[in-house]
Amino acid sequence: MLSTLARAATRRPLTVLLLWGLFLLLGFGLGTGVFGKLSDDVPDVPGTESQIAAEHLDGLDPAGDSITGVVEAAAVADPAVRAEVRRAVADLREVAGVAEVPDPYATPGLVAEDGRALVVSVVLAGGLDDDAEEAAVDDAADRLHGIAGSEVSGVHVSGGPLLGQQLGERAQEDVKNAELISLPVVLVLLLVVFGGLRAARLPLLVAVAGIAGAFLALFGFSRFTDISVYAIQVTTMLGLGLAVDYALLILVRFREERRHTPDVVEAVHRTVAAAGRTVLFSGLTVAVSLAGLLVFPSTFLRSMGLAVAAVVVVDMLAALTLLPALLARFGGRIPPAKVRPEEEGRLFGRIARFAARRRVAVLAVAVPALLVLALPVSGLTINLGDARQLPKDTEARQLYDAIEAHFPPGTGVSPVTVVLRPGTDTATADRIRALAPGTTARDLSGGTTVLELPPGGPADGPAATELVERVREVRGDAPVQVTGGAAQLVDFRQMLADRAPWAALTVLAGIFLLLFAFTGSVLLPLRTVATTLLSLGAALGAVVWVFQDGHLAALVGAEGLGALSLTAPPLIIAIAFGLAMDYELFILARMREAREATGDDREAVVTGLRRSGRVVTCAALLLAVVFGAFMTGGFSPILQIGLGLTLAVLIDATVVRMLLVPATMALLGRRAWWAPKPLRRAHERFGVREEVPDPARTFSTSPLDGGGDPEHIGRTLRALSNVSPRSALGA
Repeated sequence: MLSTLARAATRRPLTVLLLWGLFLLLGFGLGTGVFGKLSDDVPDVPGTESQIAAEHLDGLDPAGDSITGVVEAAAVADPAVRAEVRRAVADLREVAGVAEVPDPYATPGLVAEDGRALVVSVVLAGGLDDDAEEAAVDDAADRLHGIAGSEVSGVHVSGGPLLGQQLGERAQEDVKNAELISLPVVLVLLLVVFGGLRAARLPLLVAVAGIAGAFLALFGFSRFTDISVYAIQVTTMLGLGLAVDYALLILVRFREERRHTPDVVEAVHRTVAAAGRTVLFSGLTVAVSLAGLLVFPSTFLRSMGLAVAAVVVVDMLAALTLLPALLARFGGRIPPAKVRPEEEGRLFGRIARFAARRRVAVLAVAVPALLVLALPVSGLTINLGDARQLPKDTEARQLYDAIEAHFPPGTGVSPVTVVLRPGTDTATADRIRALAPGTTARDLSGGTTVLELPPGGPADGPAATELVERVREVRGDAPVQVTGGAAQLVDFRQMLADRAPWAALTVLAGIFLLLFAFTGSVLLPLRTVATTLLSLGAALGAVVWVFQDGHLAALVGAEGLGALSLTAPPLIIAIAFGLAMDYELFILARMREAREATGDDREAVVTGLRRSGRVVTCAALLLAVVFGAFMTGGFSPILQIGLGLTLAVLIDATVVRMLLVPATMALLGRRAWWAPKPLRRAHERFGVREEVPDPARTFSTSPLDGGGDPEHIGRTLRALSNVSPRSALGA
């Protein structure tokens, strides 16, 4: 299949390039329309009590959304300020699509006790279509921003559909800034690796295709489901990182093939036949890891899993079709890999030999160290979050800070909403009312009554979630349902707890099958999962320590929030687990090749790491640069995901793959490759094996190792980078 794909791409390279050009136009034209369709509403889980109750209320009382403006002044009671505000209120009431604008001076609670701020609430009419709502929101926001005068020190407007617009605009800006930062840095690193611009720029072309694929995939899914504002950064960073990674694999192998094959097209065919399998297998591991997200009924998690998987597919196709077409057309200008003296990988060989020789000591130090880093995970908690998750220069955050500064705690906090269906007895209703002082009630059509209970703290804080659980205990068998932000959080947490074991089982079973197909061993998949979980736990523990507990949070432009965003842990776990499998495959491929050639299990461990160590380090560094660039935007959930993935990649590529892998492989010895006879026979018949174009001269089948004849083994990256081993490592 891969050979057929390569021949099709090289037979008509201009046609392939034209098709990808059209794809890029769609991605950066039509696909960028997703920025106007982003939602900040993540915790909806179809079928949960909170969601059913919310839908029931919408059917009975389809009230419109609202936006909020906060006006700050030295004294809002000043006649000039009062006249300006009332003029704006009168104008707002004339806006098409606006249902109600209370007079802040005549409505209790809308003027701050310190007299320096007031709230203008604009309630939209229910049943507006998207265009009418957008026009009403824009018009109302403009009129609120028009409140001016020397006495007015600031006007901040956000909330409702306006918040989604603001977050979408900020997400677009952050993606652009991250690309401006990461692409030049990645280009410089690729120049170091390849020693020339002609080869270095090709991975960036594949990366651009990955970004276009991310936009187009999200736009497609936005036609059927809500797309979180944070999905843009997550899919773009992963699409960019994987595209560069896959292109690096293909290009390194192509330059190695060019050293032996003068014909460019034939070199491309040989490259795809060998390296293409690694790209395909790598993509499968990431996709399988993301398949765990599909087990959760959460609309957000499922859409993220599907969108990221689609981006992975685009990156794979770009590496297997676009890049071969580019190489067939322009590859003759890329010089072959140079041959250098046998010095490549000596440092990694020494590390591997040390870890294998001192395997018990390495395990006794590294494993407890990683477990200590993972300890904060035991206290991990998630919540919906508030405007503190946003950068301080966003208007939604400025509105939040203004309310916090001028109004009592709890102002504007969403209540716990209790829906009393027909048939609810008076005693049950009275017990629920007694749970929270200040409870209000309103009757709807059909005999439904709605109670709104003040949560006594943040809408998703411990007091609010405890109140939800108490209501559900008190109601007994009565037809009572609880909704609102706190109830959504409780249901989301329960959904994670119920489905997490099944998601883990799905991922682990898929990874086990893929690794068995790759290695023919039943012990290596188990060892791989165990060591990967160590690096993942350490990275997630660091995220909890920084963002939940607040340690060193200011260094990354954040603050301790007491909990992580409910989006961060599932995405960090799913994506980091898939990426870690890439490095494992690189190393295991070398070890397997060395073992099959020499039959020496211990020496195969050293040889495998010596030939793959620099590659794994380079790939991890490129991914870390991409993930780190997306941490410049300031959105706390993106900071959490970015830091988690960066640390997971770096820890996995260094401590785990450089120390724990050789130590555990040496400890297991020949047993590492064991499998029952029936499974071994199945692997011999159906297992995955790289195609080696010329066995007479090729020892290593890995695209990154630069497999060559015995005198050239282990030299590829140094030949490509044209730098010394120590300088390439930053030593």
